Amino acid sequence: MRVIRSMADAAPGFPSDSLPNTRSWASIDLSALIHNFGIARQQNTACAIVAVVKSNAYGHGVEPVARALDGIMRAGDCFGVASLEEGLQLHALGLQHPVLLLEGVVTLAELECAMQAGFELVIHSAYQLQVMQSWLAAHPEQAAGSLTLWLKLDTGMHRLGMNEQTFAEVLAQVRALPAVGRCVMMSHLACADDMLAPATQRQINLFKKVISQQLPAKPDGKLYQCSMAASGGTLAWPQSHFDYLRPGIMLYGGTAILNENGLDRGLLPVMSLRARLIAISTVKAGEAIGYGATYVCPRDLRVGVVSIGYGDGYPRHAPNGTPVLVKSANSLVGQPRRTRLVGRVSMDMLTIDLSDMHEATIGDEVILWGEGLPADEIARLCGTIAYELFCQVTRRVSFVYRKLPAA
Repeated sequence: MRVIRSMADAAPGFPSDSLPNTRSWASIDLSALIHNFGIARQQNTACAIVAVVKSNAYGHGVEPVARALDGIMRAGDCFGVASLEEGLQLHALGLQHPVLLLEGVVTLAELECAMQAGFELVIHSAYQLQVMQSWLAAHPEQAAGSLTLWLKLDTGMHRLGMNEQTFAEVLAQVRALPAVGRCVMMSHLACADDMLAPATQRQINLFKKVISQQLPAKPDGKLYQCSMAASGGTLAWPQSHFDYLRPGIMLYGGTAILNENGLDRGLLPVMSLRARLIAISTVKAGEAIGYGATYVCPRDLRVGVVSIGYGDGYPRHAPNGTPVLVKSANSLVGQPRRTRLVGRVSMDMLTIDLSDMHEATIGDEVILWGEGLPADEIARLCGTIAYELFCQVTRRVSFVYRKLPAA
């Protein structure tokens, strides 16, 4: 991934999203990221926030994303990542807010590293607690109350998490650890994207029941909090909010609700994936376009070739008719115009219908998703989700970050 710090650095004198001599690029609007974080905060201002930046900030570039968020997060907020390696990458940035390892650690060597970095850890199995107990036994110097553990209850996702009995046993042992000063009980919703799914309320009810049974009747010097809502719960299930929200995809402008676009919830696209028209030709009626001859021209068709393909992360299985926007320098309208894919996506190129865009010319910019074209819409047509589109953008795409306005 080639990173260009700002549009101005990349292309002085060019329009804000134009990169000369670049075949494909992703412009990242950090102001939109900040806006989306604010939308998450507005859902419940009493909650702390775990800003989820795993998988390279959902493909957006973890360093600029984390630095932008770090400046607006408040006391009690933290970052969430999946792995120790991701956590160490954040740790090296010297951020103000702590890091939560959402999958915890497995081995003593990993735990040693996590302890040195000061990470907060999820415990989703009794085995992980045993590793923690072994480490603490070997490190009696660990300060009382210095650790934060998140205990994960499986309420129906059946991926990570402890059943009710194991959860109760682990919580009792955690209460006995002097080094633990704060304990967050957590779970994860399996169907929060479907506002009609009865499973979500069942999970919330089970979580409340177990927590009410297991929270200590008398104070024991530890702080106990709860967390259940990721993006779907944050947006659609206020009864799941508790003490922490864990927004992920919504930070990047994608929705976590079925049949919606991020714009429906006031979210703004952070990534706009862009490329250029590199060729234009007329294909005769009855002729086929691209590999597999999947599209046959019903009439003489003006066809544009765009410098992006699955080698850049655009989905190969995008069907004929998938929309794109063409931003023509010759347009009298001044706004990008919508057209569609014709023919199969290749590794390095795709083809689009320009029959109603006589102003389009070689060198014009094409927007594949983002500003004016929600990634959620493209994802649905491709039978996937915006998460996957963002994470699959490859290293040969240049990333360009719009500078945040001065405070």
